[in-house]
Amino acid sequence: MEYEMKLPNGVGEQVLAHTVDKFEVTLKHSEYGPILVGTREELERAQDFIVKSINERLNELSGL
Repeated sequence: MEYEMKLPNGVGEQVLAHTVDKFEVTLKHSEYGPILVGTREELERAQDFIVKSINERLNELSGL
């Protein structure tokens, strides 16, 4: 079964491209913004990857 996951604001194009390449998910556009479509397990892995990428970028910007 496929599920949809809405993407939060601030996810960059490069992170999205890596996510689509690395996981078995599809990027689609809805009237409410971009969403990822895939199995629950793949979406959970993609979500973890996106959160990790955002946290790494925030740490870079804060100088940690």
